Amino acid sequence: MTQVNRQQWGEVSGQGTVDLWVLESPQVRVEVLTLGAIIRSVCYRGADGHVEDVVLGYDHLEGYVSDKRYHGATVGRVTNRIARGRFVVEGKQYQLDVNNGPNALHGGLRGFSKAIWKATAVEGGVQLSLTSPDGDQGYPGEVQVSVSYTLQGGTLTVEYQARASKTTPINLTNHTYFNLAGQGAADIYDHKVSISAQSYLPVDDTSIPTGEIRAVEGTPFDLRNPVLIGRRLMELPGPGFDHNFCLRTPKDPWTQRHVARVCHPASGRVVEVSSSQPGVQFYTANFLDGSDAGKGGVKYGKHCSFCLELQNWPDAVNQASFPDCLLRPGENYHHLTHFTFTTV
Repeated sequence: MTQVNRQQWGEVSGQGTVDLWVLESPQVRVEVLTLGAIIRSVCYRGADGHVEDVVLGYDHLEGYVSDKRYHGATVGRVTNRIARGRFVVEGKQYQLDVNNGPNALHGGLRGFSKAIWKATAVEGGVQLSLTSPDGDQGYPGEVQVSVSYTLQGGTLTVEYQARASKTTPINLTNHTYFNLAGQGAADIYDHKVSISAQSYLPVDDTSIPTGEIRAVEGTPFDLRNPVLIGRRLMELPGPGFDHNFCLRTPKDPWTQRHVARVCHPASGRVVEVSSSQPGVQFYTANFLDGSDAGKGGVKYGKHCSFCLELQNWPDAVNQASFPDCLLRPGENYHHLTHFTFTTV
């Protein structure tokens, strides 16, 4: 049985009131904000019985309002990068604001992560909804979006739905940073990860996929069997993982499948992930630099956490060989992601 409660958490000037929703089962406690449809915390016991919050974030609303790292946020209208912030839909070129080097990242300067969503209680959780107007951040068409968080036992289910008035790219994800030792732990080097992907997308020096779909076999990106993150990071060129792992081919039908498992052996905490999405961006917090003062004043530094961003492949709107990311009038965008928190 999941208990669901709501309380007022603060106010954003010019936008309105932000509420905190609490979902609590006998195994897990989850907090969700109406600002950005943010997962603010996930608390559960380790093997020693000690409860830790395994999600990075802030103690106060002001931290989330000024945050530039997308802590816990629902990201859209298009998550990840669009090359040069430019794409063509139905013969018309659209230009977005560029906010990540030469590219557009995570929906623009004021994407879904900065909006206050409307919230309604549902069985075992909360549904948050948002209307993104035609032209929002440069994207075509009005989009009606909903994200539902429901908790059953140790499993948090995230369900995304959207409908559009004009053909538009859409790619929604959640950008929670996890550390299974607890959000204040220094790094994730002692975590073990496995990702059920046969291939990944190499990127250029601005993190845009080159178009190649490369087999993981014989590379540091082969995470099909559990590996220690710290050791694997030492083998990896560049600052760390920030890559899309391909969970299915572009032509495969919609289906839910096992994606990843991360374990922190010292505490016994585990998170397992399954999803209907075609890709997962595995990110090891390469660009956190200690300038963010998080919960309890903790300085979040490089490799202090990991993200498993379930999503379509990056820059799919510009790459015809990638899974289709266009939502057309009359169609329903629908994806499910499950995070199951356990202890071994």
